[in-house]
Amino acid sequence: IVLVGEMRDLETIAIAIETAETGHLVFGTLHTTTAPSTVDRIIDQFPADRQEQIRTMLSESLRGVIAQVLCKRKGGGRVAGYEVLITNPAVSNLIREGKTYQLVSVMQTGKRHGMQTMNEHLFHHVKNDLVTPEEAYMKAADKKDFKEQLSRANIPLNLE
Repeated sequence: IVLVGEMRDLETIAIAIETAETGHLVFGTLHTTTAPSTVDRIIDQFPADRQEQIRTMLSESLRGVIAQVLCKRKGGGRVAGYEVLITNPAVSNLIREGKTYQLVSVMQTGKRHGMQTMNEHLFHHVKNDLVTPEEAYMKAADKKDFKEQLSRANIPLNLE
């Protein structure tokens, strides 16, 4: 097992991917707030002429992504909001084809495999009275979608 702290540069990311390709379990951190943006950040570190190769390598070696944000908890403290992307054949295909914008749809339909979007988890926190709708809205990955979720559940959102 290999743990890489912050994967900030091309060299560190390249070594992490190559290590994973040799069969080692590699954990790494990136400062991103969604699973798709994590995948994009990794690929975008590389020059354009290497990105197709990196997409292929990543599609074969990536096992999952957890993205998290910290929210102010009602009554004090913090609570994590997170999303989970588990790599399956559909996810691998989307990464390989450069269609990371479609990963949210896979997470939405992949609940039985342990996947969830950031918006889904933040909404769960609001329903369970852990965070205010306003705090969750500020951290939501898709603010329009989150606002619609709140509206459908008759949960007021005060943005003033």
